[in-house]
Amino acid sequence: MDKRVQTVNFIELNLAILFISTSGALGRFIDLPIPITIGLRSLLGGIALYLFCRWKKISFRIEGKDRKTVVIGGILLGLHWITYFYSLRLSNVAIGMLSLFTYPAITAILEPIFLKTKILKIHLLLSLLVLVGIYFLVPDFDLQNDDFKAVGFGVLSAFCYATRNIILKTKINQYDGTLLMAYQLLVITLVLSPFAFYLDTSQVVAYLPATLLLAILTTAIGHSLFLRSLRHFSTVTASIVSCSQPVYGIIIGMIFLNEYPEVSTIIGGAIIILTVIIESLRVFRISKPLANDQN
Repeated sequence: MDKRVQTVNFIELNLAILFISTSGALGRFIDLPIPITIGLRSLLGGIALYLFCRWKKISFRIEGKDRKTVVIGGILLGLHWITYFYSLRLSNVAIGMLSLFTYPAITAILEPIFLKTKILKIHLLLSLLVLVGIYFLVPDFDLQNDDFKAVGFGVLSAFCYATRNIILKTKINQYDGTLLMAYQLLVITLVLSPFAFYLDTSQVVAYLPATLLLAILTTAIGHSLFLRSLRHFSTVTASIVSCSQPVYGIIIGMIFLNEYPEVSTIIGGAIIILTVIIESLRVFRISKPLANDQN
């Protein structure tokens, strides 16, 4: 591939990660009931992705046997967002995003269970490292401590996200990723729509610009760019670059919300991100000979 084109593609991948990273600051800023925020995010983002699919002439057909999987994936994605936003609301951008980033280690443990493959010892070691990182994130293991509850919600969010990714893994080669995302957003919108009738929606208009940013920039554009980048880079490369997501998110929080992480948070976050880098490099080392054989 031409070096200039590769550079443009790499910039595009980093832009995708940057846009997705805005979820932390926007989640902290938007002071609406969380089900309303997520419902609006899904509705507006779903409309944007629907128009994109129409523009690209992507077929909207989903086989009957796959619809249940897509619906469950949508419910898990909605739970992932809701618990993540509760984590952000209880603490700050740094703790919320770093506790969510335990999902690669959780994926490494859950995937063998769901897909009936062997659990590797390295994954157990990396999971222990993640627990060490979580220990540094939580200053006090007390149910009355907001940071403790925030990490709990963040890890639960990571569990939902990892499970959703695993169950959709078998469908990603059959359907366009944007289409799957659009249907999941439709599921979330339908499930959360009843909350609009009994939760406070009086401030929706005031926070509509920020919600539009969350729906369009973070969700529709960010995730679409990321999916597009997978055409030019391996998932391993994308995973390594994704390690910058909490860093971007914390910097955005520092600039716009004046939130500065504590030293213990930085140490815990560094340990968690290190586990992702180690696993990504391990996968790269295994897959590289196979790639060379295909050339």
